[in-house]
Amino acid sequence: MLKLFLPNEYVNSIFDITPSKLKEQGIKAIITDLDNTLVEWDRANATPRLLEWLESMKNHGILVTIVSNNNQLRVGAFSEPIEIPFIYHARKPMGRAFRKAIRDMKVKKEETVVIGDQLLTDVLGGNRNRLYTILVVPVAQTDGFFTRINRKVERRILNWFKRKNMIQWEDKP
Repeated sequence: MLKLFLPNEYVNSIFDITPSKLKEQGIKAIITDLDNTLVEWDRANATPRLLEWLESMKNHGILVTIVSNNNQLRVGAFSEPIEIPFIYHARKPMGRAFRKAIRDMKVKKEETVVIGDQLLTDVLGGNRNRLYTILVVPVAQTDGFFTRINRKVERRILNWFKRKNMIQWEDKP
């Protein structure tokens, strides 16, 4: 059961994920979380570095869809100016939003990666849908109310994985 929380891969930042590496794996599409994955949960807009990363993915033919449990106002205000498709109120880890994103991007499951900062939503949802999952270290040390609750549970799961040598997780300083 705990294996559903184990990501296929873990990185310090989305910037460690390159188009060439994804292409080598046959990846054509990214389903990514927004808050604390792409930017801090309280940052309104994309950073210049994130815009470069997204442009690099686009230039290499890799599609990106933001799938967030946050509301339409938050996700739309972030996504619309940079013309990135999005799904809000995704109810992750439930599968409907993941399946919709795959359908909308017209790709196969095997060609899709899920990137996120939370085990209980992003990784569990991706794994339950048999997608390749990449866990990133959260970009902020603070979280919204519900995420703080999730983090306590996640910390216990991550510690269990560490003790079993299944994951090496480094918190940001």
